[in-house]
Amino acid sequence: MTIENLSANKSFGGWHKQYSHQSLTLNCSMRFAIYLPPQVSSGEKVPVLYWLSGLTCTDENFMQKAAAQRIAAELGIAIVAPDTSPRGENVADDEGYDLGQGAGFYVNASQAPWDRHYKMYDYVVNELPALIEATFPVSDRRAISGHSMGGHGALTIAMLNPQRYTSMSAFSPICNPMTAPWGKKAFTAYLGKDKATWKNHDASELMRQATQFVPAKVDQGGADDFLVEQLKPEVLEAAAKVSGYPLVLAIHEGYDHSYYFISSFIEEHLRFHATHLYK
Repeated sequence: MTIENLSANKSFGGWHKQYSHQSLTLNCSMRFAIYLPPQVSSGEKVPVLYWLSGLTCTDENFMQKAAAQRIAAELGIAIVAPDTSPRGENVADDEGYDLGQGAGFYVNASQAPWDRHYKMYDYVVNELPALIEATFPVSDRRAISGHSMGGHGALTIAMLNPQRYTSMSAFSPICNPMTAPWGKKAFTAYLGKDKATWKNHDASELMRQATQFVPAKVDQGGADDFLVEQLKPEVLEAAAKVSGYPLVLAIHEGYDHSYYFISSFIEEHLRFHATHLYK
């Protein structure tokens, strides 16, 4: 598969690069960013943390605001950040910020007009890792993390594919999208009205029924404006108690939904993943 390098910036001895490629899964051109730590210059294959961003975001939000490169360089971890949805003139969209372009929700849409392009689950789980592992000096050791909508994606994708990921984490995830306005709108559009199909993409439902475990870390800001209506971490915590899931969930008072919160705790997340990626 042909990929095009769009930019390259040296950072903490490694390289942050942006690429575009034609996605067969999404039927459009896609962009992703990758941070390659300095260890790759000596020929070492490094493990990868996949980062899934939230509503309205692109690969640039995390790479420019999270301040993750310094610790990734120290730990020898590559970071891959895809876009949050398919994009383009012929890609279905919606007037709202919480549906359509910028709001793929990391599911495979089954409903028209979304089903032609919106297959973000398959893209993140299969196509993108295959491309990354065939193109860059990385191993097949993978972890996954994300924020808000991307936190929902990281948790659900890891629990649906426990053999593919060593660990999972999330900042301010949509923990119970079946009962949250964001989730109900997106799931109805992408998956249809049958709520039985929604359960496969609800982190709390998956965690409650889980029999295979992926080590999990979740951090939530106590001053997050979306905490009560949209995010519902207490539902995820209750689900973990039912199945005995190895979830570590912390509420940080005073922190909001922004990248000020993420950058304050990203080092903890990277070190958490490193213990499992290098185990």
